[in-house]
Amino acid sequence: MAEQRLEMRTQFPASAESLKPRLKKAPEFPILEKQNWLIHLHYIRKDYEACKDVIREQLQETQGLCEYAIYVQALICRLEGNIQESLELFQTCAVLSPQSADNLKQVARSLFLLGKHKAATEVYNEAAKLNQKDWEICHNLGVCYIYLKQLDKAQDQLHNALHLNRHDLTYIMLGKIHLLEGDLDKAIEIYKKAVEFSPENTELLTTLGLLYLQLGIYQKAFEHLGNALTYDPTNYKAILAAGSMMQTHGDFDVALTKYRIVACAVPESPPLWNNIGMCFFGKKKYVAAISCLKRANYLAPFDWKILYNLGLVHLTMQQYASAFHFLSAAINFQPKMGELYMLLAVALTNLEDTENARRAYTEAVRLDKCNPLVNLNYAVLLYNQGEERGALAQYQEMEKKVNLLKDSSSLEFDPEMVETAQKLGAALQVGEALVWTKPVKDPKSKQRTTSTSKAASFQQPLGSNQALGQAMSSAAAYRKLPSGVGGTSQLTKPPSLPLEPEPTVEAQPLTEASAQIREK
Repeated sequence: MAEQRLEMRTQFPASAESLKPRLKKAPEFPILEKQNWLIHLHYIRKDYEACKDVIREQLQETQGLCEYAIYVQALICRLEGNIQESLELFQTCAVLSPQSADNLKQVARSLFLLGKHKAATEVYNEAAKLNQKDWEICHNLGVCYIYLKQLDKAQDQLHNALHLNRHDLTYIMLGKIHLLEGDLDKAIEIYKKAVEFSPENTELLTTLGLLYLQLGIYQKAFEHLGNALTYDPTNYKAILAAGSMMQTHGDFDVALTKYRIVACAVPESPPLWNNIGMCFFGKKKYVAAISCLKRANYLAPFDWKILYNLGLVHLTMQQYASAFHFLSAAINFQPKMGELYMLLAVALTNLEDTENARRAYTEAVRLDKCNPLVNLNYAVLLYNQGEERGALAQYQEMEKKVNLLKDSSSLEFDPEMVETAQKLGAALQVGEALVWTKPVKDPKSKQRTTSTSKAASFQQPLGSNQALGQAMSSAAAYRKLPSGVGGTSQLTKPPSLPLEPEPTVEAQPLTEASAQIREK
C-alpha cells in the first residue's frame, strides 16, 4: 500500500498554487494615520466632543505629529470661537507640512478673523506662490485689501479670482468696492454680470433692485425685487424695499401690509420701524409715528436718519424743544448736511432764540448749495427781524437756485413754497413772479422742495413755521451699502473663505428706504 501511495504522488505532482506561501494579513495603517477616518467621520457629523476625544488619543500615540488630527482640532477651535488657539494649531500644521498651501490659507484666515489683515495678506501671498491657480487665495487677498483700504489692489485680486473661477461671492465683493468708491454705475454693471451668471441668487437680485431704487429707476427696481421675491417669497430685504417704493408713492396702507410681513421675520430692524413711523406720519397719525420712531431710535441710537425724522415729526406737532433735541443729535452724527441746520434754525426761531437761529441758517447756506428752501427760510427770518437788505440778498440767491433747478430738471415746486416766495417777493418789492409762473400741484414727484411757513397776511410776520412738518415732504432715506445687512442670506463658503467685510461707510446697497411724505 505504501508503494502504491508513493506511485500516486509521483504521477500527480503538487499544483503550483499549493506550493505558494499563504498571503499575509493586510498591512496595518501607519500609526500616524490610522484614526484619520474616524476623526473625519465625527467632524462631518458635527460630533465635536467625540472628535476631540479621538484626536486626543491620536496625538498621544503619535507624540503630536499627526498633521490631520491637529488640522481638524484647529477647525473645531475656530468654530468654537478660539481663534488664537486655532491660529497656533494651523501654524503647527504649516511647520509639519511647509509645502501645503491649504495650511497657509487656514493660517491666513485665522489672522484675518483676528483683525490682522496685513499679516494675513503676507501669508496669502506665500500661499499663492505654492498654488497660483487657487481662486480662493485671490478672493481672500481682495477682501483683506478692502480692509486695508487698498481698493485698487483689491479690485485686481478679485478680477483674478473671477478669471480663475466665477463665484457669486466674488461679484458681491467687487460690487461693494465700487459702492465704497461711490460709483453706482460700475456697481450696477458688476451686479448685472453677477445676475447673468447666477440668475436665481436672491441676494444679487435684491441688491441690484435696491441700487436701481437708490437711483430712482423704479421700473427696473421693481422688476429685480419682484424676481427676488419669486425665488424667495420670504426675503425680508426685498419685501421691505418693495414696501418703501409703495410708501414713496403714497400707498401707505399697502406699505404697512408689507411691513407686517417683515416684522415677523426681523422684529428688531431699525429701518423697519423707521419706515413704519414715516407711514404713520404720512397718514397724519403723529403719536403713532413718534412711538415707532422712538423704537427705531432705541434699536439704532446712532442713526442720524431716525433722529432727523423724529425732529421732523416733533416740528410738525409744534414740540420745538423736543425737535431741537433730536435735530442737534442728528447734526452731531451728520455735521455736513445743510438741511439739518435749516430745521434746527426753524426750531430755534420758534423757541425765540433768534441769534442762534441765524447762526444755524448761516451754516445751512454754507453747506447746502442747491436747496432754495434754505435761502427762503433765512430770508423770511431776516425780513421778520427788519433786515430787508439781507432778506433781499437771500431771496435773490434763492432765485438763482430755482433757475438752476428749472434748467437742469423738470422739478415741480411745492405750492406752499411758491406762495411764500411770492408774498415775500411782494413784501420786498421785487415783483411777485420773477421766477414763478403759477403754483403747481405736485402729486407724486420724486423730490419735492417745500416751504416751512405760511404768511397769513403782510401785516403779520412772514413764516410762522406752524406747518414745518408738512413742509419737509421727504423724510431721510434709510440707505446702507454692504452689507450684507444683518439677516441677509449668506452664501455657503469653504472653511478657508474669510467673512465678508461689513461696509465701513454708509454706502452698502440701499437696503431700506423711508418714504417721501407728501402733505396736501
